[in-house]
Amino acid sequence: MSGDVTGDLAWGRLDRRAGLAGAIYAGGFAVGSGFITGYWVVVEGSLATALTWIVPAILLVTAGGAVFGEWMRRVTAYQVTPEMFEVRTGVLFRKRLALRRERIRSVDLTAGQVLRVLDTVTVRVGTGEHAGKEGTVTLWPLRRETAQALRAALLAHAAVDEARAHVSEGALVRFDRSWIRYAPLSVVTPVLGVGAFGGVLQVAEWFGQQERVIETVGSWFGPAPVLVIIAVLAAALFVVGAVAALGLWIEMWWNHTLEREADGTLRVRRGLLTARSISLQESRLRGVELVEPLGARLAGAARVDAVATGLTTGEEDKTDSRTLLPAAPRDVADRVAADVLREITAPPTAAPLTPHPASARRRRLRWALGSVVALEAVLVLLGLLLTPVLLHVAWASAVVLVPVAILLALDAYRALGHAISGDYLVARSGTVRRATVALQRRGIVGWTVRQSVLQRRAGLVTVIATTAAGSGAYAVHDAAEQDGLALADAAVPDLLRPFLEGPGPTAP
Repeated sequence: MSGDVTGDLAWGRLDRRAGLAGAIYAGGFAVGSGFITGYWVVVEGSLATALTWIVPAILLVTAGGAVFGEWMRRVTAYQVTPEMFEVRTGVLFRKRLALRRERIRSVDLTAGQVLRVLDTVTVRVGTGEHAGKEGTVTLWPLRRETAQALRAALLAHAAVDEARAHVSEGALVRFDRSWIRYAPLSVVTPVLGVGAFGGVLQVAEWFGQQERVIETVGSWFGPAPVLVIIAVLAAALFVVGAVAALGLWIEMWWNHTLEREADGTLRVRRGLLTARSISLQESRLRGVELVEPLGARLAGAARVDAVATGLTTGEEDKTDSRTLLPAAPRDVADRVAADVLREITAPPTAAPLTPHPASARRRRLRWALGSVVALEAVLVLLGLLLTPVLLHVAWASAVVLVPVAILLALDAYRALGHAISGDYLVARSGTVRRATVALQRRGIVGWTVRQSVLQRRAGLVTVIATTAAGSGAYAVHDAAEQDGLALADAAVPDLLRPFLEGPGPTAP
């Protein structure tokens, strides 16, 4: 049977099309590998020789994939009881895993093109503990309807805050095509451009054409100056990277929808070629993080990440699994953050923040200029020891890096800020990646206070809120000493007070 998950004790199994899915995946891999291998066989021999060797190998691998899929279907079974979710699997060694249902924190559904055609999905059930090992169960493939029923059954114990149950149920935000314009404004763009260039050279080397490719590109510029060639190639790589980033963004975020279901579960649906459905129980939510990468921030955009316990389930895109909203206009991001937190007044991420003292700005200027000086010192030393060319590189790079370093340092200082907004501790920092976290005060389990010798001389302190959610710690960097300690004491009264000298500081 396909698996009834409505509460009886029958053991469910994977979908009967597991063998077909395995055959398609294995066959696709075999055809791709056979194409590359066949090219070399044709170069050395003939097409008939290539077909004689390649076709049987493709058929054998495809049959192996079908056998593997069918065998996994026969040896894998799952059962939902009132207290447990049990899975039996294993080929050579039988394995039985039992997860307590109240410990289950996420049930995510993923379907690539093959599974979508077969009307099946991959189900990942996670507890957030030992992600990717004992805390995660993957069932592949299940019929879509069966997977939806299994997900509903496993998340049925999610608790809803009745005091705020009337707030923002249903779809919180839907996909807007205008958001696509933010896709190229990412650090991924130059990385993809350089990766594409390296990929072309690698493929050319496989076929013994690398020198010819380099000579052909060089012939396009003729006697043009080296700086012009570098600038044109950099621009071309940026364009290629922007197109690749755009395609990647569309594949990941097309038809994005964030909704709150009747049981209080937040659900993100997204994906063009691979459909993804990621669930998060609100009982695991401890806040949100509004992230503004430099490019998106300059365009007035930000994304929203969840700060939650046990969010990842061992899937490949662990970072994206906590993203509730991709880069969108800042006002939209603030509204979504408020809806996710069920705040009916003002979004905590938009709360006015207490600025940090001028000594924090001086620290950032010293760090930035010190980094440039260290780099230039290395170039000068190598120039004196090896070649005078590096001396010219040193002064030319200094002309560019010094003002850039100063601008980034000033921007990093302007980003600093903290506040208490209702039930949330709000802290902001960063320049290349500016992040504003709104962390539930009841989710803070401890404080770490750090103060270096230089911070002590400047009257600064860094206070770090420890929590079981998200990254595990969120810092308020370089606050005035009294402000930082007062913030910690006001955010969680009496937690830090016993360690303070004298009477506890008053909240700002």
